[in-house]
Amino acid sequence: MPRVFSGIQPTGEPHIGNYFGAMRNYVRLGEEFGKNSIYCVVDLHAITNPAASDPRLLAQRTFEMAVANFAVGLDPSKVTFFVQSHVPEHQELSWIFTTLTPVGELERMTQYKDKSAQLESVPAGLLMYPALMAADILLYKADTVPVGEDQTQHIELTREIARKFNHTFGETFPEPRAVYNKDALRIPGVDGNGKMGKSKGETSTIGILEPLESIWQKLRVAPTDPARVRRTDPGDPEKCLIFDYHKLFSDLDTIQTVDAGCRSAGIGCIDCKKMLMTGITAHLTPIQERAETLKADPDFVRDALAQGAREARAIAQPIMAEVREKVGFLTL
Repeated sequence: MPRVFSGIQPTGEPHIGNYFGAMRNYVRLGEEFGKNSIYCVVDLHAITNPAASDPRLLAQRTFEMAVANFAVGLDPSKVTFFVQSHVPEHQELSWIFTTLTPVGELERMTQYKDKSAQLESVPAGLLMYPALMAADILLYKADTVPVGEDQTQHIELTREIARKFNHTFGETFPEPRAVYNKDALRIPGVDGNGKMGKSKGETSTIGILEPLESIWQKLRVAPTDPARVRRTDPGDPEKCLIFDYHKLFSDLDTIQTVDAGCRSAGIGCIDCKKMLMTGITAHLTPIQERAETLKADPDFVRDALAQGAREARAIAQPIMAEVREKVGFLTL
């Protein structure tokens, strides 16, 4: 049976890009592969970029990210779900991979280029991020990795690291493949400026646990097709980010109504946004209600994370023992 691994950063409120791009995949694959589905909140990754991580909030956001994943349907009794820093083998394997990975390969990573360009002083951890990500995956000999499209380059490097380790020390690791949610590869930010992402701030995101009134205030002023200057101007829904959101949240009848109404100017942009809000409300309300129940029982969440860490270490420890022996470390 395939072994699935993926991690999600706790650097901000989980948004619909996380949900449709990764979290729903976690649930689907968890139902299919059970405890062979391994997921974690990657708090070690979060601290590689000081601009995106506040140490005063890290523990709180880590907890809230666990709550969000459980609220969308991930069952910690069926999958292995834990916090990355609770399994120290991640750091150990990462260091070994760091010694195998050329600096040039790390410097060509697009995410490194983008993030380092925004910093006056670039921490070494930001450069080494992909080596840690490779360790996250290969520590469990995972061969299936549900990720967002922006992680493709990192998965390719993980495959290269696996090949290099296998060539140098003997066959050990599989070469993992990325699994995408094809319907949600690039969800636009609500401000209309590129892909939705936590690093762009809350004004560009729709949080899955965000109050519905706050979501409506963002949608109300969100840009639409620039051709629709007046209510009577026809538009092209494929040029409107609100229509992209309809494809995620609305049923087929609503999508067809919006498509026809936009092209004929039969409905206005505010009408279109109100119809979208109906779908968002129906979709997110049950998730938000489950999240409130989980927050009211923090011991359940912490116990689930502790159990997940024990399950993860039970897999990681023998694999690290194999790695240490192959690398040539002295055993006592």
